[in-house]
Amino acid sequence: MSTVTSTEHSTYVGRFAPSPTGELHQGSLLTALVSYLEAKQQAGKWLVRMEDLDPPREQAGAAAAILRSLEAHGLTWDEQVLFQSSRNAAYAETFHCLDQRQLTFACTCTRQRMIDLQGVYDGHCRNQLPTNPSQASAIRLKVNSNIIEHTDLYQGFQQQELQRNLGDFIIRRRDGLCAYQLAVVVDDIFQGITHVVRGSDLLDSTPRQLFIFDTLNAPRPSYAHVPIIVGHDGQKLSKQNLAEPLNDKLSAANLMGVLRLLQMNPPEDLAANHNDDILNWAIQHWRSDYIPNQLKFKQNDKMAKR
Repeated sequence: MSTVTSTEHSTYVGRFAPSPTGELHQGSLLTALVSYLEAKQQAGKWLVRMEDLDPPREQAGAAAAILRSLEAHGLTWDEQVLFQSSRNAAYAETFHCLDQRQLTFACTCTRQRMIDLQGVYDGHCRNQLPTNPSQASAIRLKVNSNIIEHTDLYQGFQQQELQRNLGDFIIRRRDGLCAYQLAVVVDDIFQGITHVVRGSDLLDSTPRQLFIFDTLNAPRPSYAHVPIIVGHDGQKLSKQNLAEPLNDKLSAANLMGVLRLLQMNPPEDLAANHNDDILNWAIQHWRSDYIPNQLKFKQNDKMAKR
């Protein structure tokens, strides 16, 4: 794998960051397309990052399949794809810096204990040394009583007091892998990401990530959380719920289906055109207010199937 180096960026730098746990589906195409349109309408860059930090959950060949599918739909990225699995040295350096500032601590609390605490960590391990230093432990980041505030482009004003609502949170897992919350921030900083467009199911992660940006004295990106697609059963359309993979041979129909979901009302004859023409039309007609706050789209039966 080639080494990825940081480069100078245009004013707007967006990204699409899938996990290789399966092929792309309608929901992930919607998120990819919205992030692409936002970036391109601003004459910015659109990057792709593969969040391959959780080997037990990854599917063999999924990363390559995702990239092929993006290309088949005309969604080409502007810089080399960044694989998080190549970034362990950067994560380790960040751990060291936070540790030197005495902002981290080892935690041996069990999953059952966290369930009993209803997910709000009580600081049990914060001020005490592990009773068994050889025991595998997670690393938590110390939070404070500050209220984290931001205004989401699609979801509006958001705020959370991490100390009361969540407590000190994990940035390195018990198995030694960097946790998502830290890795995504380290890589957003490295890639110069200015705007994050992703699914609304990740909205709860944003306060933790903003706290890390602030802790690292790095500029915050702007956030826009796209409402998720739900199926007929009301469940999120996702790989975990066995969402049907996209048929890349029907890429034009897939794009048109997503544009209809986004209430853009593309002309019907556009479907006969090349994907580049469909995307150029979408860039010219895109407006962020096409996506109402808190709306969950229903799966459209007309979307292309296998």
